[in-house]
Amino acid sequence: MSALITPRWLGRIPYKEGLDLQESLVVGKIGGDSANHLLLLEHEPVYTMGRTRDESSLREETTLPHPVHRTNRGGQATYHGPGQLVGYPVLDLALFDRDLHSYLRFLEEVLITLLDRHNVCGRRVEGKTGVWVGGKKIASLGVGVRKWISMHGLAINICGDLAPFQHITPCGLPGVEMTSLEAEGAKDVTVESCAEEVSGIFNELIVSGLKF
Repeated sequence: MSALITPRWLGRIPYKEGLDLQESLVVGKIGGDSANHLLLLEHEPVYTMGRTRDESSLREETTLPHPVHRTNRGGQATYHGPGQLVGYPVLDLALFDRDLHSYLRFLEEVLITLLDRHNVCGRRVEGKTGVWVGGKKIASLGVGVRKWISMHGLAINICGDLAPFQHITPCGLPGVEMTSLEAEGAKDVTVESCAEEVSGIFNELIVSGLKF
């Protein structure tokens, strides 16, 4: 099994298209595909809800400005849309000794490294997943696992409109304020340029053998 990840930039696609592609890759890996994949993309505007009985983070679903898709990741409600980089690693979690804690910390480290390269200080918050800049949240994580193959993954706000987050309780965190790389002072950033950076960082950290 190769430790290197094969990245693919998909541009802006509907949520279901991204989900269907992940499902296809997961089935392939369970069937013996040795490649590890990283899908990088933007979504058309959508709210997603993880597998939980508590859907209070959606607030009033009937008043939301964009559709809701319930999906098989962990976590509460979030928003995906233009200006946000979404990453879906479909890989064998044997790379992380089948340790979900280590895998989540790895995904955070990828994003913290991206921020650092744009002179923005990202940090973890004890007891929570994701990445913060000061008291504001800039990136969210939500993963799914099937037979130790990962799907879903990460979302980081690069640029654009953050107003859709105001209609929900992002990640079920009351009072949380969202931010973006652009809002934190990064210049000339695009989702595609950041996708290219994340591809490199992902492989650099995999090869380094960094463990958490």
